[in-house]
Amino acid sequence: MPTKKKASARKYGKAAGKRVASAMRRKKRGNLRSGKAGKGGKVKSRKQAIAIGLSEARKKGREGFREEEELGAVGLTRQAG
Repeated sequence: MPTKKKASARKYGKAAGKRVASAMRRKKRGNLRSGKAGKGGKVKSRKQAIAIGLSEARKKGREGFREEEELGAVGLTRQAG
């Protein structure tokens, strides 16, 4: 009998997802640049674009991490190890 996969909790908030989507669009257009104030080269990696989007969300205070108490209340405490 196959084991049932546990539903995972959302790691990032909706606003953070919007920032990532925006960064991906800028990457596709060729407007996304790395480094402080976009002084670096063009971003070519999908993973780098996602990291930039999350970083922008974090700077705006829209990261959306759920607090430990909230996770515990729902029964989704993190496992050690």
